[in-house]
Amino acid sequence: MSYSGVIPPARSRAMVREARHLLFTVAPGTAWIVVFLVLPSAYLMGVAFMTNGPYGLPEMPLSLESFKRLAGFGFLGWSPGNLYTLLRSLWQTLISTGLVVLVAYPIAYYITTCREKWRPIMLLLVVVPSWTNQVIRTFGWMNLLAPGTPLSGLAESLGLIAPNMGLYPSNFAVTLGLVYNFLPFMVLPLYAAFEKLDTAQVEAAQDLYASPARAFWHAVFPQTLPGLLAGIVLVAIPAFGMYVIPELLGGGKGMMLGNLVATQFSGGANWPLGAAGAILMLIATFVGLFAMRRIGKRLGGGEEVVI
Repeated sequence: MSYSGVIPPARSRAMVREARHLLFTVAPGTAWIVVFLVLPSAYLMGVAFMTNGPYGLPEMPLSLESFKRLAGFGFLGWSPGNLYTLLRSLWQTLISTGLVVLVAYPIAYYITTCREKWRPIMLLLVVVPSWTNQVIRTFGWMNLLAPGTPLSGLAESLGLIAPNMGLYPSNFAVTLGLVYNFLPFMVLPLYAAFEKLDTAQVEAAQDLYASPARAFWHAVFPQTLPGLLAGIVLVAIPAFGMYVIPELLGGGKGMMLGNLVATQFSGGANWPLGAAGAILMLIATFVGLFAMRRIGKRLGGGEEVVI
């Protein structure tokens, strides 16, 4: 029996209909990504390699001046100001992400131990604050941490701050705001991981007289690693480029990379420098995702932990 290689007309029409249906299904999402992600990124990449004009607008010819300025090289020589901003952004991101992990782990575990009918309510309590505008929530923390408030009074009585200074503005206020803002993004992935927890492994570790710390490290941590890595990605990447919280709670004293970029597009009037900072944030995002992928493979060894 020979095969001529000709597709029957009925099957050909079915394949065309399927391809058309797939195209109509994928096209809206693809158009959204192209219009709101690819094109702005391409525009920023073009602006970053242009020359800063008299009024801060990009103009020809192409140059690397914005990247030199971002590294601290200006017409007066080298200054570490931008480098300090980058290091401060990395430090704040690492500290905030670590604190979010420490707070989210017991919360997620406690929710999974509650009765099943109470779990949706507990999760709702975690998520509800994020339904309010971020600026409003940040102003709320400004009022809570201002001089003369109970929290500032407690810190003053403990000798942590000077009299009548308040906890705001400060780097502590920025860190607290970041932890509060991104806590739900860590609790939800960890809760999903805790729901799938195999308690038999934990009981086996306890039967072998493992301490609570060793039982957690060998029986609980590997099983919750997928949720942890997903939460770190959801927290660390947006925290690195955060603008609102450092701007309001930091009071201009703790500028981060997002504030530097925003300033160049407004008051600083240097669009190429701001675009170069935005490209740096994109590079940091890709590097972070690549690092988390490698860490997931090394610690978990399974496809489920690979981002």
